[in-house]
Amino acid sequence: MSRVGVFICHCGVNIASVVNVEGLTEFASGLDGVIIAKDYKYMCSDVGAQLIKDTIKEYNLDGVVIASCSPRMHEHTFRVVAEDGGINPFRVEIVNIREQCSWAHDDRDKATKKAKLLVNAAVAKALLLEPLEKSKTPVVHNALVIGGGIAGIQASLDLADDGFKVYLVEKEPSIGGRMSQLDKTFPTLDCSSCILTPKMMEVGNHRNIELMTYCEIVSVEGSIGNYKVKVRKKPRYVDVEKCTGCTDCVNACRMKGKVPDEFNMKLGNRSAIYMPFPQAIPLKCTIDPNSCIYLRTGKCGKGPLCVEACEAGAIDFKQKEEIVDINVGSIVVATGYDLLDPSSLYEYGYSRSKDVITTLELERLISPSGPTGGEILLPSSGEKPESVTFILCVGSRDETQCSWCCRVGCMSALKHIHLLREHLGTGVEINLFYTDIRSFGKGYEEFYRSTRAKEVNFFRGRPSEVRCVSDGLKIDIFDTITGKLFEIKTGMVVLVPALVPRADSEEFARIMNLTRSRDGFFLEAHPKLRPVDTCVNGIFIAGCCQGPKDIADTVSQASGAASKAAAILSKDELENDPMIAWVDPVICVGCGICVEVCPYSARILNEVTRIAEVDEALCTGCGACVSACPSNASVHKSFTKQQIIQMVDSII
Repeated sequence: MSRVGVFICHCGVNIASVVNVEGLTEFASGLDGVIIAKDYKYMCSDVGAQLIKDTIKEYNLDGVVIASCSPRMHEHTFRVVAEDGGINPFRVEIVNIREQCSWAHDDRDKATKKAKLLVNAAVAKALLLEPLEKSKTPVVHNALVIGGGIAGIQASLDLADDGFKVYLVEKEPSIGGRMSQLDKTFPTLDCSSCILTPKMMEVGNHRNIELMTYCEIVSVEGSIGNYKVKVRKKPRYVDVEKCTGCTDCVNACRMKGKVPDEFNMKLGNRSAIYMPFPQAIPLKCTIDPNSCIYLRTGKCGKGPLCVEACEAGAIDFKQKEEIVDINVGSIVVATGYDLLDPSSLYEYGYSRSKDVITTLELERLISPSGPTGGEILLPSSGEKPESVTFILCVGSRDETQCSWCCRVGCMSALKHIHLLREHLGTGVEINLFYTDIRSFGKGYEEFYRSTRAKEVNFFRGRPSEVRCVSDGLKIDIFDTITGKLFEIKTGMVVLVPALVPRADSEEFARIMNLTRSRDGFFLEAHPKLRPVDTCVNGIFIAGCCQGPKDIADTVSQASGAASKAAAILSKDELENDPMIAWVDPVICVGCGICVEVCPYSARILNEVTRIAEVDEALCTGCGACVSACPSNASVHKSFTKQQIIQMVDSII
């Protein structure tokens, strides 16, 4: 007969204010199999932990039930405490009486009654818990970083500096991401390229980093410590070993100036063979197969001019797509974000006027390497604007579009106001339409106040439709501060759109087995305690793929993800969680249903014995196989049929 101890936490007043903890403790002490029941104000504190350990030893307990907050918070903590006390850590059962009782109910009697039922069920299960032992898996000491923006760059450098081999996979021809498109950064207004380019060069030259640009992830198999990844290497049609980056081929191309330039937000044109931007890493050219005449038709005049112009002989139209296999122990996902396409919001006029642009398009106009060489000109006429109006929260904080705040929009607009004053002087009228100015970061409030001194007209409110008139654009805005309606005539409108998940995030999440939150960004394991972990052990997230954030927070999160990944790579072997499923070979009929339903590919059907087998390193204990098995041969080690029936019976 098991000897179970019950420990009930007050959680300060979170639980005790609604649940009668003393009455619950008295109730628990009278349950069959319970040797002792105790309560304490903070069971997760050092004093509470010591109380548990001392009680285990004093009463020779072999099972523990802890009634506290969600097991997502402190399950691991209490397992370690129990193990220190001398019992198997997997003979610990957590009862959630905070979220499920005190936070869910106002009636003290009903909440206490519910807590008693939950504790009763947990004790019934604890009496049947078996001691479990962890298996071990060897670790591959390589890391994979997916995404070559500032988050991926920082994570790669941190891991490489720790001595680990890093594969950095980027789907574009160059690393740099969105930050490479920026001219200046807020709130310091320092040059974006001056910050980013040295880090890009360090990545390109680091002996521990293998840079895989123009590549995409095809599949990921395996588990923490040993992931097998297939990477699609797209053909550049340029031999990167021979290419010197001279761009003679770019200037010779028959399509020069005819292909919309994605890096410059299609405000300028490029050739079919191109280099994304002057500071690109690797500094190699790439041929766009959708634009190249030779690749589309098989001929280009008397012959491709790029081949004639390239003295190094780097052009290679025979290149084919390759699939590269890599083996890594941990993965950092830093795939970035997209900007909301304002074309879907008719009222802002983005699709009706060339002079309605986004902040990223303005970045390229301001940048010296942009399509206008740093001249801020109206896209429609090529003239300098006499008035510029910013509209914040385009699609953001809008239940019909994106309910979240983009976090960088306010400061981005304020930065552009500073830059417009530098480029255009004080003769240009600048208007700013805002819902709220959110200046949450270090130095942001001071930056906002300095912007207000730049002769800017601030209007608090949502604007009406942007109307195209013969000599510009007109907008009506009701200012909620003054209570007045204004009609604003302006030459250029700059929209500050929402930051949204990448268009391919759903497919990428399927490949990686990642979970997405309601907004479409990748979901962290816990928003506070595990903000860079995912539901898949060994895979971490960093940057705006997890949610909108500025550069400083992105870099911090990237270093945090790298640190978590390094903690895995620094070990020779890892212990696997034993709370997984197993197969009873006597009952299994070899139908293969469990193999089909397993979302983690942790099941195989032995061709000889026709019995399902479990890969312990891959199994996460989700229970999908258990619910699908028609013969009850699949069993979860910590949620057996007998345990569940015992819990139900105790409640009934």
